[in-house]
Amino acid sequence: MRAAPGPPVNSYERDHEAVRRLLVSCRPAVPPGLAARAAGRGRRLLRVRRTLRALGWALLAAAVVAFCVWAALTEPWAVHPHDTAPPLEGW
Repeated sequence: MRAAPGPPVNSYERDHEAVRRLLVSCRPAVPPGLAARAAGRGRRLLRVRRTLRALGWALLAAAVVAFCVWAALTEPWAVHPHDTAPPLEGW
């Protein structure tokens, strides 16, 4: 003879029983227009991300151009003239 099922013994069984009760119970109704609102929000998020990505690439391109202009004007790779340091005499 089997004993009647009693209360769950451990946390796994309690969680399992809670999920089973949720699945058996009736489900709440979905608000009308929820899918349309979610799709609209998704489109807005994509548009914002696309805009931010384009602005980031434009800023990176502007920084590269500014660096190239600065490097062309100042020529940091050129050898400095010898008169920038005092002459070393008496060594």
